[in-house]
Amino acid sequence: MSTDRSIGFAASEAPEAQKALAELKRRYGGVAPEQADIVVALGGDGFMLETLHRYLDRKVPFYGMHRGSVGFLMNNYDPDGLKERIARAEPIAINPLEMTARDARGQTHSALAINEVSLTRQGRQVAKVRIIVDDQVRLPELMADGVLVATPIGSTAYNLSAHGPIVPLGSNLVALTPVSTFRPRRWRGALLPQTARFRFETLEAERRPVTVAADYTEVHDVLSVDVRQTLDVSFTLLFDPEHNFAERVMKEQFAT
Repeated sequence: MSTDRSIGFAASEAPEAQKALAELKRRYGGVAPEQADIVVALGGDGFMLETLHRYLDRKVPFYGMHRGSVGFLMNNYDPDGLKERIARAEPIAINPLEMTARDARGQTHSALAINEVSLTRQGRQVAKVRIIVDDQVRLPELMADGVLVATPIGSTAYNLSAHGPIVPLGSNLVALTPVSTFRPRRWRGALLPQTARFRFETLEAERRPVTVAADYTEVHDVLSVDVRQTLDVSFTLLFDPEHNFAERVMKEQFAT
């Protein structure tokens, strides 16, 4: 990648991110992210997701540097040689999940999720959810705190905390993972092709309300949620060769 491409910086409100923003702008100048050839995000994974969503229509690569709490999607922070690092960075294309939810008021909500789409109980009682995959009922009734569909890049986030499997990049799979299952107790989820179409139907919705979240977009009192991975939208993340994402995913699978 050429070193003469224009860079736009975006930073979270965290003091470390703001300090890094001032330092990098002083060294490299830069343009507004809306006009940049490459967007450099300074913060944690949450801010990277926010940045990807904010500049969805730009169709430019994103290079993150860790100045936040969690940095799985970020490269190490170093203000030196930024343009050279970007030039030799390795690209990874990400296809997000597309969520369509219908709530109790009859309204329809759509959103994209880079990490996961998660349904969670909204009150004190466990949620009851019917799970349909490719128009076939696979689980007539799941009683749990929730259930989620995670992309490979999101499989190391909420999905991993819920004891779901880490999904290697390039596997063409997504993870379907329950959260704190009550019944059926032995069900631990499934790995399914990225072409799979999911439908979740809330059972006893008035007594057991459910919220759905697509990354940070939330919809309350949902009656049904449809999820599929879209190949029509793609994000490109850049990673340093010595800190590449595929290797980090591999290491997570052997973490002790």
